[in-house]
Amino acid sequence: MNTQGRAGEEQAARFLTARGWRILEKNYAAPCGEIDLIALDGKTLVFVEVKARAYSAFGGPLAAVTPAKQRRIAQTAALYVAGKRLKFDSIRFDVVCILPDKTELISHAFTPPRTTL
Repeated sequence: MNTQGRAGEEQAARFLTARGWRILEKNYAAPCGEIDLIALDGKTLVFVEVKARAYSAFGGPLAAVTPAKQRRIAQTAALYVAGKRLKFDSIRFDVVCILPDKTELISHAFTPPRTTL
C-alpha cells in the first residue's frame, strides 16, 4: 500500500471515531481480499472501503469501488463474520471518500449479492 493509502485509512479511522464509531480492525486480510476498516456504528457492523484521491476526475474515489471490488469485500466480510463472535444487529458496507478538500462517508454504498452473507 502506498503512503497516500495509509494516510487515507488513518484519516478515515479518525473521521469515523469522531462520529462515535468503534474501529474493530484495520486492514483485515483473508485469502479472497482485504477490508480497510471494520467498525461498529452503534449495533451495526460496518465494513468500510477507503478511497483517497488527489483529485476527483474519472468519477472520483467512489468510482474505484467496482463490482469486482465489492464482491471481494463481501466475500472477505463473510469470512470475518464466520470467524468472530460479535454481537451486532445488522451489517452495512460503506465507503469513505477522501479528497484534499473533503472527507465524505457514503453509507450503504453497496449491497452484496444475497449468496455472500
